[in-house]
Amino acid sequence: LLATCLTPKQFPPADIRQTPDQIKSDVERRGEFIKFLTKEVESATYRDVSDVEAFVKWLDGELSSLVDERAVLKHFPQWPERKADALREAACTYRDLKSLESEVSRFVDNPKEPLTQALRRIQALQDRLEQSIANIERMRESTIKRYKDLQIPWEWMLDTGLLGQMKLSSLKLAREYMKRIANELQADECSCEENLKLQGVRYAYRVHQFAGGFDAEAIQAFEKLKKAGLDSEK
Repeated sequence: LLATCLTPKQFPPADIRQTPDQIKSDVERRGEFIKFLTKEVESATYRDVSDVEAFVKWLDGELSSLVDERAVLKHFPQWPERKADALREAACTYRDLKSLESEVSRFVDNPKEPLTQALRRIQALQDRLEQSIANIERMRESTIKRYKDLQIPWEWMLDTGLLGQMKLSSLKLAREYMKRIANELQADECSCEENLKLQGVRYAYRVHQFAGGFDAEAIQAFEKLKKAGLDSEK
């Protein structure tokens, strides 16, 4: 996820690539503007990463007025490229994670949807959640060190921050998954009860490990799944 959030510099399509004269004109005319933005980036210090997101949105809007961001800024060696890129990376990663967290929190199972399709939809969302977290955890130590050096908020990357919240949000998916299987078993319309029970237990264990345990609602859903499984054997 971090790699995909490295905001590329502006490369206009070949058919509208800016001419050297246009770039030279920007370099000559926008010096004070670049100096102003340089100071803004260098002095940018925030306690909350959501403020970084707002700052980056503003910064990108300002830089979009250049004919070619990369080509113009390379003429200004004082431009704090390392910090600007890190701010963009943090903002993009945070935005993508919040979007995914929101998608998980809004998830609602549709009882009319075929069982296999419904379970696959939940699993696909869980896969995305786990992959996003794993990508960040893999680079977390070095990323946090870099953010600290550049005075960029980093606490949200800890298990006590947004990442921890996202792991807990997977419990909703587990509840929906187990409830759907339990309802299917109780309806006595499934010809593969044993496989279905096993599938439910495996998924429950997967989320239990990922989230670091179950909350009360997830425990209740698991008990309902077990009861439905036992009843189906009678």
